[in-house]
Amino acid sequence: MATRPASRTPRTRLERQRETREALILAALDAFSRDGYHATSLEGIANEAGFSKGAVYSNFAGKSDLFLALMDFNLEMMRDGGWDPFSTPDGAGVAPQKTTGGMDVTAMVRGFALATLEFIATAARDEKLVRALRERMQVMIGAYERIATESRPADETLPPADIARLMTALDQGVSVLALSGISSLDPAVIRVGLRRMLDPRAAAEDPAPVREGAEAFPGVDQVQRLLQEESEQG
Repeated sequence: MATRPASRTPRTRLERQRETREALILAALDAFSRDGYHATSLEGIANEAGFSKGAVYSNFAGKSDLFLALMDFNLEMMRDGGWDPFSTPDGAGVAPQKTTGGMDVTAMVRGFALATLEFIATAARDEKLVRALRERMQVMIGAYERIATESRPADETLPPADIARLMTALDQGVSVLALSGISSLDPAVIRVGLRRMLDPRAAAEDPAPVREGAEAFPGVDQVQRLLQEESEQG
């Protein structure tokens, strides 16, 4: 005699709301990356996620609020005190996976970087959004400042906060170069550059990084890791 499968515990309202919010964020990631900030509509995002437009407004104040939530998604790992910008990502050399919408991760990261430039140009004219952007950039600076404080050489004269801003500028500048059509730097070269800002003598003793296969757009490894974590949690 077949046994009846155990009944599943009904999800709470908060769990359903969290799942809806996460589904909208992942759909928005594909939409903004594919179509850009200005061309993407909230109705289109809702349709891709399988919800009504009202579901978007139940979770986000508007398109700018949803885009800021996406920026938070990308900054998630940096909020972790164990984040290490110098480690070699797991699965290095493995072909990029697809997003939930079937988009190649490398194309998605590049597209989202372009959408971010659109958003920044728009937000720069809105004092409220400028403050929101500053808060998120401070997350990145704060993460680098933790690294700079922990690895500070004894003879360093620059304050950790200044080193962190320089490291952040390199981090973000690499993406701008790539978007401008200049070939992406090998991720290993970027890590060496960051280490030289932190501790020039120690970094100079490292052997030159070896390029392996095609160069990835900056940030692909991090986003792949986040998407993998999301799929495992799902």
